[in-house]
Amino acid sequence: MEKRKLNLFGYGCLMALCLTAFTSCEDEGGNENGDDYNWGIDGGIRSCDNIVFEGNCIGNGDQELVFKGKQTIAKGTYLLKGWVYVGEGSELTIEPGTIIKGDKQTKAALIVEPGGKLFAQGTKDEPIVFTSEEPAGQRKPGDWGGLIICGKARNNQNEMQIEGGPRTKHGGNDDADNSGVISYVRVEFAGYPFEKDKEINGVTFGSIGSGTKIDHIQVSYSNDDSFEWFGGKADAKYLIAYKGWDDDFDTDNGFSGHVQYGLVVRDPKLADTSQSNGFESDNCADGATVDPYTTAVFSNITFIGPKEGAADFQNTTDYINGGSYNPNNGSALGRFQSAMQIRRSSRLNCFNSIAVGFPIGLILDGEKGNTQQMAQEGNLKLQNLWFANMDILGSDANKLYEDVLVTGYDADKQPIKDETQPSFSSTFFSAQAGNKSVSKDELALTGANTIEGLNVNFKPQAGSGVLNAASFSDEALQEGFDQVSYIGAFDESAEWLEGWTNFDPNNTQY
Repeated sequence: MEKRKLNLFGYGCLMALCLTAFTSCEDEGGNENGDDYNWGIDGGIRSCDNIVFEGNCIGNGDQELVFKGKQTIAKGTYLLKGWVYVGEGSELTIEPGTIIKGDKQTKAALIVEPGGKLFAQGTKDEPIVFTSEEPAGQRKPGDWGGLIICGKARNNQNEMQIEGGPRTKHGGNDDADNSGVISYVRVEFAGYPFEKDKEINGVTFGSIGSGTKIDHIQVSYSNDDSFEWFGGKADAKYLIAYKGWDDDFDTDNGFSGHVQYGLVVRDPKLADTSQSNGFESDNCADGATVDPYTTAVFSNITFIGPKEGAADFQNTTDYINGGSYNPNNGSALGRFQSAMQIRRSSRLNCFNSIAVGFPIGLILDGEKGNTQQMAQEGNLKLQNLWFANMDILGSDANKLYEDVLVTGYDADKQPIKDETQPSFSSTFFSAQAGNKSVSKDELALTGANTIEGLNVNFKPQAGSGVLNAASFSDEALQEGFDQVSYIGAFDESAEWLEGWTNFDPNNTQY
């Protein structure tokens, strides 16, 4: 099919109507009689070689639509309606500066299926924005679905159903698979729960291959995890998880990519009933030792926890009430847990990173699987990490806020504690090369910067010890990483945040 580029100039009147009444595309597929589109059925769902209707609506008004073709969405403002799939063999290109508002009523989501490609290449000055359709000042987590990218790389469950509800299955044997480009993109207020406890994440990667380009993505106010990977081997750089609901970076089912430069900032009023973590990492849900293992390598991550966001912070369900961002959509609030929870046979690695202001620093959870054994054998590496302002350095069990050794579990699956010894997790952390538990003064982080709305201390001041604390000597860091001198996501400039980010998306006039 011929590649088609849409020009909004010719749709002036229709666009004005859609922008005035932004809740309906008023099409319901009627264009099949008036325009030269090719319609069909794909897996029981209507398909079309066109994706934009009535000038500025992505999707034809059906709850589900499969796009089958190649098309470029011209720079402009659009409404995404329903679950729109980019089908196998299809390519969707989005021009820089484009704003796509997710429809709340249809729980809108854009889902790239295996064999499909999304080319969302924004720029520093003109990022591509996926956001809420709600007016400025009234946006909340879960206003729409989210962005899902699926591919044909390996995971440890073979073919998997994607989390969150859409039909899509992902996985294969092509670790070099290419799902396109996602660069200079913001995703805001995603995560609508289509059923209780079944939200789409801000950005979900399902079995994405290394041919995919992923960098400069900011996820803000997601109603579930900010980023979640299920298997795959794609690398990523410059990721921001800003004030999400559940976990910030969730890695599962054999994800083995490299991720460098990431910023996590938590809202002290927003935490999930499952207990929110910076990292949550599993090999698989039951902890089975199945290949490929979750062996992702992260470096240069800065985690700013809830204690840094409010002087009066309390890790209680009375305090963590959602504040003005409680969507009242059935999503249950809970408590904050750790900067890093690694469990269920995961072999996640993290180097050259900073975490500050969480109730717990590290959890190496031994309830299911062999994560602790892998740590002892050197197959899980956590090095050159500086932790500050934690209530406790480590814990050995989920929802256990005590730094004591867990020796097993009783018949009710409750941890058996040896209170005479520190946790395995804190002992392991302290024994690893370059790790430190330090004061906030020693970190010497500051918030003075040109980044409007980012009101926490996140970047090192001149003279901070973190500026020369990095090491890239480990074999896991020899490919795919910049060899910088500093730990955490920033040097003194924090330059990579400038231009494309937005730390006050609720009040932005889109």
